[in-house]
Amino acid sequence: MTQPSDKALVPFVSVANMMALVNSTGIETMLRDLAGYIEDDFKRWPEFDKTPRVASHSTDGVIELMPTADAENYGFKYVNGHPKNMKEGFQTVTAFGVLSSVANGYPLLLTEMTVLTALRTAATSALVGKYLAPKGARVMAMIGNGAQCEFQALAFKAICGIDTVRLYDIDPAAMGKAMRNLAGTGLTVMACKSGEEAIEGAQIITTCTADKQYATILTDNMVGSGVHINAIGGDCPGKTELHRDILLRSDIFVEYPPQTRIEGEIQQLDPDHPVTELWQVMRGETAGRSDPRQITLFDSVGFAIEDFSALRFIHDRIQGTEFFDQLDMLADPDDPRDLFGMVGRAA
Repeated sequence: MTQPSDKALVPFVSVANMMALVNSTGIETMLRDLAGYIEDDFKRWPEFDKTPRVASHSTDGVIELMPTADAENYGFKYVNGHPKNMKEGFQTVTAFGVLSSVANGYPLLLTEMTVLTALRTAATSALVGKYLAPKGARVMAMIGNGAQCEFQALAFKAICGIDTVRLYDIDPAAMGKAMRNLAGTGLTVMACKSGEEAIEGAQIITTCTADKQYATILTDNMVGSGVHINAIGGDCPGKTELHRDILLRSDIFVEYPPQTRIEGEIQQLDPDHPVTELWQVMRGETAGRSDPRQITLFDSVGFAIEDFSALRFIHDRIQGTEFFDQLDMLADPDDPRDLFGMVGRAA
């Protein structure tokens, strides 16, 4: 059988190669560099095609497609969110993605995005923290210690300079896991007995819980002035983490309002409640944190441009390395019109 031509091959980054790339690069360097790509793309936000993700909801969870494109490339991510999965031995979130050429439609990259989504979510959170967190913030409360926890902690260390993380989860095993994984990272890590204890002395509060329900992870009396809230757990209709009164006291920053108003914490508010788009903050067109006593809230739901940035980052990073395989993915007949003949000759 003849070998596939170069036009038939698409670089594929497996989970094993993604982990090897992270470990070869160093996770904090990886998070900083990825955040740079995300920031660059936020600063050219108007150049992208933008649409809320296409979501298929069920009683068990959600499956989503997240597409976007600029003038040169098209990218999409397939991702699920099934909170019950952990009890059955499956990941709550899995994903893969494709980056393609707009010029000819050919895929340039196929990659796992379960690990990569965790990296890009953490990198985005800390990038936003760079603009919104109180100056000199050193302590972060991390409420919800599941799969995203350690990535968040290390991103805020690498990008925002935090040195202390106060952990709380209703599952002591999750806290124990996070304590072990963060040992030796240079962070001071403390296990707390409640959410209230976790936020004591914290300038940054990150909430990242998984249940698909209206929840109150933070009550109004838990949040004082001058903090930055990084709310990443509420990311679909019917799933929130913050008491509504916290939102009314906060300056709210979002990725893409048409999506966040459906999926984010602000689904609890009136459809015209004022919010600030982050790309405008990063371009210097509007203010981020402007008062030491201000409560800033990043109502994070994840948007396709962040995944596009991550795909672009990985495509660039694997060049000249061994951290990918060539996948025989595209038919390439000698005569582009003779696809049938190619199949016949293969017999």
